[in-house]
Amino acid sequence: MDSLISAASVIAAGLSVGLAAIGPGIGQGQAASAAVEAIARQPETENSVRGTLLLSLAYGSFNNLWFSSSFICIICKSIH
Repeated sequence: MDSLISAASVIAAGLSVGLAAIGPGIGQGQAASAAVEAIARQPETENSVRGTLLLSLAYGSFNNLWFSSSFICIICKSIH
């Protein structure tokens, strides 16, 4: 029974990592789309929009990495 619970927790944690990666991916795609649209409307604001976009993408990537590593730690704890 203990091995069944261990296997189920590993599968659940793996699915959680996959689902946790979907949200930031969609959000970053929408942010990039909005930035391209803003630059197309007002080309003179390109530097400002680009800087804000890069900052927000870095923040989103950091959150994705943080949550994914948390789930990986849960997986490692449940195995041992």
